[in-house]
Amino acid sequence: MSTAIPGTAILDVSGLSKTFILHLREGARLPVVAGAGFEVFPGECVALGGPSGAGKSSLLKMVYGNYRVDAGSILVRDGDETIDVAGTTPRRLIRLRATTMGYVSQFLRVIPRVSALDVVAEPLIGDGVPRDEAVKTAGALLARLNLPERLWALPPATFSGGEQQRVNIARGLIAHRPLLLMDEPTASLDAANRQVVIGLIEDKKRAGVGILGIFHDAEVRDVVCDRVIDVTSFAQAA
Repeated sequence: MSTAIPGTAILDVSGLSKTFILHLREGARLPVVAGAGFEVFPGECVALGGPSGAGKSSLLKMVYGNYRVDAGSILVRDGDETIDVAGTTPRRLIRLRATTMGYVSQFLRVIPRVSALDVVAEPLIGDGVPRDEAVKTAGALLARLNLPERLWALPPATFSGGEQQRVNIARGLIAHRPLLLMDEPTASLDAANRQVVIGLIEDKKRAGVGILGIFHDAEVRDVVCDRVIDVTSFAQAA
């Protein structure tokens, strides 16, 4: 059963279209999606479904503002404002990401030599939380994700793939963001840590966070997702 909170959508995508132009291939056109439209409401988790290459990751990156769009709107509710990611300024997009829209990618990208604890605590410090409190919260989250305390002071670049992904998840989930985008968050995790992430996602839903994600792990998807959007229904003819 959906735990969605009735009311205005946190995310409203409408008429979204995208084609990549391959300049190194004499301007060949690679269609991605055409006329994509869907909503995400507070307190629900929505999965983007479909086979590899259907455009799921591209859609997620368009919502986050990493990819420009050819047509359509991506409306994100930011307090009393509604921001169109497809047409806003870079400065406003940065502010939207800092306050409203979080992202958990497949890969951890951090500054070298910065400790895992500081990497995870940084979003809270950016929100104005005192450093001591932010670091304490970061440690508790890393402990919940079963990352050994002996690793906390080390830079994540030295970690295994699964360890890096747990740092990535902790960083993405530590601060409250009303809209959360997740790209295969459990891809590198063992069964025990997948269950931890399931619990963290359920916590976010109970807190009223709207989640849009890609979940190739069927077990995780079946537990946490309230709806699945078939991306192939937005396929654009070549």
